[in-house]
Amino acid sequence: MEQYEPELPQALNSVRAGRDPLTPAQLAAMHRSLRNGRGSLTRRSLLRAATGGTLAVGGLGALSACGIPAAGKGQGDVSSEDHSVKEKRITFSNWTEYMDVDEKDKNRRPTLAAFTKRTGIEVKYTEDINDNVEFFGKIKPQLAAGQDTGRDLICVTDWLAARLIRFGWVQKLDPANLPHAYTNLSTQFRNPDWDPGRAYSYPWTGISTVIAYNKKATGGKKITSVSQLLEDPKLKGRVGFLSEMRDTVGMTLIDMGKDPADFTDDDFDAAIARLQKAVDKRQIRRFTGNDYTSDLAKGDIAACLGWAGDVVQLQADNPDIGFHIPDAGYITSTDNLLVPNKARHKSNAERLIDYYYEPEPAARLAAYINYVCPVDGVRDALAKIDKDAAANPLILPDKEMKEKSRAFRSLTPKEETAYEEKFAKLTGV
Repeated sequence: MEQYEPELPQALNSVRAGRDPLTPAQLAAMHRSLRNGRGSLTRRSLLRAATGGTLAVGGLGALSACGIPAAGKGQGDVSSEDHSVKEKRITFSNWTEYMDVDEKDKNRRPTLAAFTKRTGIEVKYTEDINDNVEFFGKIKPQLAAGQDTGRDLICVTDWLAARLIRFGWVQKLDPANLPHAYTNLSTQFRNPDWDPGRAYSYPWTGISTVIAYNKKATGGKKITSVSQLLEDPKLKGRVGFLSEMRDTVGMTLIDMGKDPADFTDDDFDAAIARLQKAVDKRQIRRFTGNDYTSDLAKGDIAACLGWAGDVVQLQADNPDIGFHIPDAGYITSTDNLLVPNKARHKSNAERLIDYYYEPEPAARLAAYINYVCPVDGVRDALAKIDKDAAANPLILPDKEMKEKSRAFRSLTPKEETAYEEKFAKLTGV
């Protein structure tokens, strides 16, 4: 298990020019996410594991210094002149390997090319997001100053999307420009507590946390619950949990009959105590980021919590990899499209968002990236491209799986500090 480096807080505090420092637990949580967590390697991770996010002191410092939004900039206060009619272009920042690519021409992205052909809108597509914290460090100075970031559309994970919305640093979307998005957005993603009704954001993909196991390592036994992971003596020392607090604690809360969208401090403490018991008994081998994939494939980890996109990729290479959606439910988060304040081409960006909620473009994208498609009505279109993908509930959740989806609720700054400290103690970070 990676250890938290004690010199990191001093480096960050020097960058932050006197603002209240983050707690060691918060820094450790960011460190985990950047080095091996969902913040750095969640998109087609087996293909891009060698190019994960770097630990950017400047980026962390920027995030830690963002407690107060720019003066006079409240939610919905910023209006921007839209140049979309005269300037037929968009600048779109996204994660690497998060867009379909022509297998013969790696520089061509078929769905973007089709959008440009239809609308005449050129898309400057940049894969410049390696992790949420580092990217926030790039755009925060302009957003805080009320300036154009140079981007019309960005894609960030839900916790950062919530922060940007709370600070009033993104523009409210115009429903008139989003008819397909409004109609086809899956019900499981319609009302996050940080953006009810999706006034400011639309999901690019869903990220599901499931139980994964190696059939050879379990002797053919299916692993179907968090209780099994924590208590089955035959799995002792060969169990992995995730180093992302919301995934590990969220899945444990669900297994305990608690709702991760509505839980108390006592509920959280009970989940931590249950995990601690498994650590003390050496039932849990370690807490991991995406590095669980190699151990699971080899059988060193027999069963674990994992991310659905990784499982799809693992199964493509190893028929012994299985997964299960617990009857009690599972944690789902999202990566989300937002239009930053002062973007020059807001309505063009909205047209692109809406385009990816049409069945055919959505199906092409899902077939390539293999994460949860947030668009209803794509099954037939996806089956024409890839029948296995269309039948895979990790890509297109069926009704039963959608009903089991749970979101981890937004935390107050005080809660986040307390919870991360407790989780850091549990994981030994």
